[in-house]
Amino acid sequence: MKVTSISPAQDSIKLLQITDTHLFEPLDGSLLSVKTLDSFHAVVAAIAESGASYDAMLATGDISQDHTAVSYQHFEQGISPLALPCYWLPGNHDFKPSMHSVLPSSQIQQVEHVLLGDHWQMVLLDSQVVGVPHGFLSDDQLSMLDEKLTQNPDRHTLVLLHHHPLLVGSRWLDQHSLKEAESFWNVVEKHSNVKAVVCGHVHQDMNEMHRGVQVMATPSTCVQFKPKSDDFALDTQSPGWRELDLHNDGSVSTQVKRLASGSFQPDFNSAGY
Repeated sequence: MKVTSISPAQDSIKLLQITDTHLFEPLDGSLLSVKTLDSFHAVVAAIAESGASYDAMLATGDISQDHTAVSYQHFEQGISPLALPCYWLPGNHDFKPSMHSVLPSSQIQQVEHVLLGDHWQMVLLDSQVVGVPHGFLSDDQLSMLDEKLTQNPDRHTLVLLHHHPLLVGSRWLDQHSLKEAESFWNVVEKHSNVKAVVCGHVHQDMNEMHRGVQVMATPSTCVQFKPKSDDFALDTQSPGWRELDLHNDGSVSTQVKRLASGSFQPDFNSAGY
């Protein structure tokens, strides 16, 4: 059964974002020498051990690295300790038929729109372009966003997608950004209710204001990319996740948390992936 509304336990909506898990069918599958299932499990364990409570979990794409149904099963099984509804969307590495193979799921929800309490809504966009790393939003996706913003003008809105709609200042990453992002921002600017946009894809922390909207990207649960690097480069930062508090007045407070320093270090001699 699809869960398309969340009733918060407190005054604000508390969300957990994890992204870019890059899981494989083999249990020891690795990306740039990081065993992604191990790092994913370590992140989930750290979140569980923290005792923090959330209303829902967001997974913003690149769940899988090898397109297999089993990799998505690993994800579904891996998040079970958190006992949260999980809203996911595809990234450039994902394979939608395999994503669908784990549905219906007791936790994973694949929906476009979620009502969050009395004051917020969430719109999930599919920016995948099959076979290439960059993103693009079809006319159907842009129309859906416009429709949800129009239908609920009094609800503050959180928009989710995989690809970054705002350049991060790394030449190699920015060529794989959301293409024709101006079309997205044109829809957003027609309305006054979009408060924040959250994405994955760039394997690093970003939190900037753009045209009055808070735009955030989040560290991967595995490998981190070095910020502001023109050429492919890996960062020494540990895997991480993001916490978001959506307040009734439309403001968003957020923080990125990470595993202990030095955890799951990649092969720094890698020239790409």
